Amino acid sequence: MLLGTQFRARDDDDYRVMAQLGIEHVCADPAGNPHDWTLDILEKHRDHLAGFGLALDMIQLPLSSHVIEKQYSPDILSAGPDRDRQIDSICRLIERTAQAGIPAVKYNLNIIGIPRTELETGRGGSRNDAFRWDMADHDAPPTIAGVVDEDENWERIDYFLERVVPVAEANKVRLACHPHDPYTPPGYRGVTRVLGTVDGLKKFVLMRESPYHGLNFCQGTVGEMLDNPAEEILDVIRWFGERGKLFNVHFRNIRGGKLSFMETFPEEGDMDMWRSLKTYAEVGYQYMIMPDHVPQISGRDPQNTAFAFTYGYIAALLQVLNSEAR
Repeated sequence: MLLGTQFRARDDDDYRVMAQLGIEHVCADPAGNPHDWTLDILEKHRDHLAGFGLALDMIQLPLSSHVIEKQYSPDILSAGPDRDRQIDSICRLIERTAQAGIPAVKYNLNIIGIPRTELETGRGGSRNDAFRWDMADHDAPPTIAGVVDEDENWERIDYFLERVVPVAEANKVRLACHPHDPYTPPGYRGVTRVLGTVDGLKKFVLMRESPYHGLNFCQGTVGEMLDNPAEEILDVIRWFGERGKLFNVHFRNIRGGKLSFMETFPEEGDMDMWRSLKTYAEVGYQYMIMPDHVPQISGRDPQNTAFAFTYGYIAALLQVLNSEAR
């Protein structure tokens, strides 16, 4: 396993910091709309990162975690008139990704974004993301996608996979899809989030079966689907890992569970992250282990500092894991 990050660098100093903190593998994007990334742009970006000792292991397709109105490819999940052109553009981007020697891409199939309620206070006064269903706006209106029930959501997902998975397989580029964050009851904002449950994720990875079709496995998000994350998460990791469906891991923890949780630093949440890491090793996972969200802390460079803490935590766990394996 590899210490990685998807931290969005503000400038080259952030890349230098990553390398100085022991990171050698990253998910990082060129500037601009991903639909416009040419082979030349991808190669220059790859080579630029290599100059800092960073290997470009993954980029983001133009399907993000944002609410659909703010996405680069809104017609894919709204079944709009530009759907086929946007899917074809993504297929061509996957081909260019392979030509640039980038082995994986991540993406989201997200309509309503990442719903959260008010920030809550964490240790030492940090401000942490949370979601409490009893505090959510149950009357929040649908997005531009309108009402999308379970069957329609699956149809749109399958329409995308049917066209994209064969291209990824032909080009040997791993497609890593992020789960829906968080689970919400069916019909919230007009949408039934089919990738917001473990059963939904199992169905998803078995659709259009391919060794290049799997998950950007966000452990925090999966924990948010569970009644008892501390007890359930290891079996979930095993199910997907044993089937070769883990292509990236967001090593994030929470306190709480389905419909009521607060995000935390990795070592203070309900899931045992050391046992989790050993389980990833047991199932043969070999790609990046990276932070995802971090609490908002104080200081002159709060986000970089919080991420640096999580890098050190992951690096220490990996060091112990590797020493035990010798």
